[in-house]
Amino acid sequence: MIEKAIAPSIVSLQIGMPAMIAHGSKEVLSGIFKQPVSDERFAGAEGIEGDGQGDTINHGGPDKAICAYFAERYPYWESQFGRPFFAGSFGENMTIGGWTEEDLCIGDIIEGNEIRLQVSQPRQPCFKLGLRNELPILPSLVQQTGYSGFYFRVLRPGRIASGERLNIVQRHPAGMTIMEANRIMYHQKENVAAIEKLLAVKELAASWHEQLGGRLSKLRGDS
Repeated sequence: MIEKAIAPSIVSLQIGMPAMIAHGSKEVLSGIFKQPVSDERFAGAEGIEGDGQGDTINHGGPDKAICAYFAERYPYWESQFGRPFFAGSFGENMTIGGWTEEDLCIGDIIEGNEIRLQVSQPRQPCFKLGLRNELPILPSLVQQTGYSGFYFRVLRPGRIASGERLNIVQRHPAGMTIMEANRIMYHQKENVAAIEKLLAVKELAASWHEQLGGRLSKLRGDS
């Protein structure tokens, strides 16, 4: 069980290097199995010291340097599946307490003791999340609920550790929450105005700009 945080903080910090995992009759390379660490780790523009990704096209890089998930969402999944979930079950580097997808906005800037981070995009679950938890339905349920977690880009490198307090030092004026971005991506796919509103947030990760921009062009009938 994951203890609920009284104030926003890093409840647990996880890292892991890519390894081959079973996928039916084949194997795929993935870094989704991450383990808690108790010591400080340096985090820079490309990620956290000692961490890695198997699919560097869809994971990692400046817009997705740190994957975060909310501790407050774990009780929901435990109630749905009748089993415990532990920090790192969603392949996240940071298990964060005190907030949810409804509290943080794309472009918000957050600081720890040394580091300065920016919310860049919701996490998009893939089939490997299902493999990690032996629950093939989990990625689609994450999309339906919007309980996705998110990614940070690193604006100022620094050391981070479990138990570290986090503070929002700058709210993005657009106020586009992670949850709202998820709704636009998965439930309001033909809502031109909503897509335009999300694309107006320049701090949104490039991959989301590309994906939603292509969708918007099709809806507009652009040649």
